[in-house]
Amino acid sequence: MATFIAIVISAVLTNNFITHQTYGICPFLGVSKKTSSAVGMGVAVTLVMTLATAITYPIYEYVMVPLGIDFLEIIVFIFIIASLVQMIEKIIEKLSPTLYNAMGIYLPLITTNCAVLGVCELVIGSNTASLLDGAAMNMGWAVLYALFAGLGFTLVMIIMSGMREKLNCTKVAKSLAGFPISMITASFICMAFTVFSYIA
Repeated sequence: MATFIAIVISAVLTNNFITHQTYGICPFLGVSKKTSSAVGMGVAVTLVMTLATAITYPIYEYVMVPLGIDFLEIIVFIFIIASLVQMIEKIIEKLSPTLYNAMGIYLPLITTNCAVLGVCELVIGSNTASLLDGAAMNMGWAVLYALFAGLGFTLVMIIMSGMREKLNCTKVAKSLAGFPISMITASFICMAFTVFSYIA
């Protein structure tokens, strides 16, 4: 139970991929103009993170490492992530054309989203004990960490989109309108999340 709590707190709050590790900033700023788009992107990234980890972890541990080809991990991981994104892109296009159009170029860019590749790399690294409160990493913990990392990503996307929607109804100085006020808002969100780093 302690390991489960450590994963949730670490993935969602203390080591959030956007606010702490600054991965996935491109969709964070590009798709957070509307909450509906932010939720859609967050769900898509969470799905890709979880599925990619569930596929890459066993391939790395039980195929690449025994064969001594673990140095090819990034190429293999990107190929798997790209395949998953293409599949999800087609599903979203068929089920929700509005959401597909709202995501625009950012949906296929999940392929190169460093947050997705980052979680796949993080769970196979040598420093995984710090993620699990000292427990050994296995496939179950790896997939669980990826799931909650995606939920943490989604949480920050929703917070940012809510703030930006509020800002659209607020009179902002001309010099701060648009991208500058978005960056200031993002900075305050990141600073707010640093409070969680003090959780033991």
